[in-house]
Amino acid sequence: MNSRRQLLRKALAGALAGTLSPWAQLSVAATPAGGAATARRFVFVILRGGMDGLNAVPAVGDPAFAEARGPLASFPGEMLKLEGPFALHPLLPQMHAMYGQGELAVVHATGLPYKERSHFDAQQVLESGGSRPHELATGWLGRALPGAKLRAVALETAVPLVLRGADEVDTWAPSVLPEPSMDLVTRLESMYRADPALAQALARARGLRDEPGMAANPMVMGAGGGAGGAAGSAPANPGRAAAVTLARKAAEFLQRGAQVAVLELGGWDSHANQANPNGATSNNLRTLDATLAALREGLQEGGTWGRSAVLVATEFGREVAGNGTGGTDHGSGGAAFVLGGAVRGGRVLADWPGLAKKDRFEGRDLRITTDLRAVMRNLLGEHLQVSRAALDTHVLPGSAGLPRLDLLRG
Repeated sequence: MNSRRQLLRKALAGALAGTLSPWAQLSVAATPAGGAATARRFVFVILRGGMDGLNAVPAVGDPAFAEARGPLASFPGEMLKLEGPFALHPLLPQMHAMYGQGELAVVHATGLPYKERSHFDAQQVLESGGSRPHELATGWLGRALPGAKLRAVALETAVPLVLRGADEVDTWAPSVLPEPSMDLVTRLESMYRADPALAQALARARGLRDEPGMAANPMVMGAGGGAGGAAGSAPANPGRAAAVTLARKAAEFLQRGAQVAVLELGGWDSHANQANPNGATSNNLRTLDATLAALREGLQEGGTWGRSAVLVATEFGREVAGNGTGGTDHGSGGAAFVLGGAVRGGRVLADWPGLAKKDRFEGRDLRITTDLRAVMRNLLGEHLQVSRAALDTHVLPGSAGLPRLDLLRG
């Protein structure tokens, strides 16, 4: 009964917070007002839908690349050169600038132990940190937070799976609800006075409403101008503007006590029309570029970028060859990004398997040579100081034998 009441309180508090302003929804758990000024920050950006790693980070120098990719080997502009055979897509100029400044590393030919091509199962594995779907019911970050005594915020309406397992998690998301009247707020205060959990949630929501910099942002509704797009990019759209707003809010929360933030960008399922310079995939790349640039800017302004690491990952890559509708179907191996002032960037980490058909997984996919959990393990252990024992036993069980990756500055 007590656990049911706690769940009810959390649900009511989340709904309550959504009524208190047109922009905020928060869970019951309080974000601390302070926090060590030197604390390290970590952001996990989930790209839902399966980003094509060979589109975002094409291996243009691989002898088989052009033939294997066919029409998808052509890009709308000059490729952004990386080391070795690799380049960044022309629509990722701000990420390329971070790479040039030694703040962004690419992990290529990476992926999860799961290779059965289902979005739902692959996302479950990505967030749970297991080796097969539904092996674990909580998230790898959620299991890491309590032992490391870290607080987290999800830039979503509900706590995502990756953060489940921890009590100290807030949520924030834009809302279109109108401002409540003062009479309603007064009545709610009276109603919840006898319930500490609900009274705390109301007080926190009211306090957040009045903090500098937390007012409604017109970009959430798609009004207003650009959102950090680079020269030559398509005009900012409401989805891109909203993603940039979430990145800026994440940076604000990470200045105000949270050490971990999670946000997501959806729509990466590119079955058709992938090469269209104004299509969904191209717009997603522009959004990703603008979002990460906004996150960097916000953390720089708060003085914490130098102690920050950001992991950008997707549930699976795509098949190497295009399909009959100008897109790519579900695959396995792909690319991930690690960026931040704490990251030893300017590098591509890849045990490159090659793109010739004989080198592909099942003759179709970029072969996975780096387990994505090795990336998670490095960032958790060496950046967030999660103990090796915790990583081995319950945070990332089954990962103890994975090789160590050198992702961070000394």
